[in-house]
Amino acid sequence: MTHALPLPVAARSLSPVLPVVAVIALLALPVPPGGEGGAGPADAMSALAVLFCLVRLLRRRRRPLSRTAAVVLGLPVAGLALAATGASSPGAGLTGLGRYLQVFVLVPAAVLLLVRDRRDLRVLAWSFVALAGWQGAVGVHQFATGTGASYQGEMIRAVGTFGPQDVMGMATVVSFGLVCAVGLALGRTSARQRTVAALAVCALAVPLALSFSRGAWIATAVTCAVQLVLAGPRRALKAVAVGAAAGVVLVGGFGVGSSMLQERVGSITQVTDAPDQSVTDRYTMWAAAVGMWRERPLTGVGLKGFPEHRDAHASLALSSASDTDGAGSGFVRQPLLSPHNMYLLILGEQGLIGLLALAGGWLALLVGALRGLVRVRRRGPGLDCALVACGLLVWQLVDFMYADIGGPSTVLTAVLLGLVAWWALVGAEVAGAGEERA
Repeated sequence: MTHALPLPVAARSLSPVLPVVAVIALLALPVPPGGEGGAGPADAMSALAVLFCLVRLLRRRRRPLSRTAAVVLGLPVAGLALAATGASSPGAGLTGLGRYLQVFVLVPAAVLLLVRDRRDLRVLAWSFVALAGWQGAVGVHQFATGTGASYQGEMIRAVGTFGPQDVMGMATVVSFGLVCAVGLALGRTSARQRTVAALAVCALAVPLALSFSRGAWIATAVTCAVQLVLAGPRRALKAVAVGAAAGVVLVGGFGVGSSMLQERVGSITQVTDAPDQSVTDRYTMWAAAVGMWRERPLTGVGLKGFPEHRDAHASLALSSASDTDGAGSGFVRQPLLSPHNMYLLILGEQGLIGLLALAGGWLALLVGALRGLVRVRRRGPGLDCALVACGLLVWQLVDFMYADIGGPSTVLTAVLLGLVAWWALVGAEVAGAGEERA
């Protein structure tokens, strides 16, 4: 009778979150020009990570998700299934259902189960920072050399490797990295880690500014302010000093005080007084999503139903498409197929049932993450993990008011939710109990 050879010690000691790190790393690859936003290498790797988690559970005969975790992460399934049955076609329903399950259920559950302790969470946080550094460096180079996406007739918009078809991709990645760096810098870990994280904050502020993404700016500013408040007054004062240094680097060292940037910042408040076309389109699509919800308040118009019902509910002010150019791609008119507001997209396509299921789970995660943060502020290590988890979730919840899922970077939202879920549902329970594996 033969026996399976035992794994080497080095293999047994490898962190199970490495497949998740691979998901993050694959987003460093360039997106092919003219891509239609389908599944990419990172999405395929996320499926392998889920499979790896399942095999690991079966081999170890581990207890799966706790009852609370199962309810929080499984809550959206019923609403999604109901919305899928109301889709305009079975294909659209299955496609939408698969995407939502990937982003909000399967990958987050896998990440939650693969993270063992706070050290693994820090590995993921630093992976976010590393990816943001790479994408930010590409974006700064695009701005400096005029090889970025088109912005006001000039090829200067930093989009990283995502290309003009996903102008929010780099801004999202850099924002995640910056939020993670702020949390790591405000923690109680080694001085070396805090110093490196603080330097990363200063460096990532540059490509974030050059992304010209108003939604990312707003979400990052709100999140960093929340992190400062949660960290306590002493750490807040230190972080303000770092922020001042970053401002000096931005305005003085790199000259990121151009009229274009100032005009972009000023346009944030121009929602009624001569708004630009992108703002007009956004608010018109928001009104269309609300109109869909009023038509079917409980169940919505079905998954993937927004494009089909958009014109019936939108006013003539909608331009129906946006222009993209540069960064290795030619001029393309991209149709506006979503309202660029996750809450309204869910409300329009899934109705109140879907919104309550998804948003209810996010609210439960936020409450659990904040509860764990309160514990580590009083005693024990893990403040950096708490600030990273709370910060990432706050950023995503704020950004969802200006964006929705779509594009290669969407898989990072799934990883983010899994990281937050571990802290809220597992890490918070052992807060202050040392670095033992959870």
